Amino acid sequence: MSSKKRWFIQSVSGLLLTGTGLSMCIDAGLNKLSGDPWFWYGTAGLVVFQAGLSLVIDGVRFR
Repeated sequence: MSSKKRWFIQSVSGLLLTGTGLSMCIDAGLNKLSGDPWFWYGTAGLVVFQAGLSLVIDGVRFR
């Protein structure tokens, strides 16, 4: 796989994961306000968010 293609795939995947994780964290916060269970969902959102950031930052080396 070429360096440019790897950078593109990894960066786009990272951006998608970052957005998904952020949405999960916001949804967990709304669940907390309404009294629903939120802790594990929010924790999973933070994990997904951090994984996305890691992919984007790691993708810079392939640019």
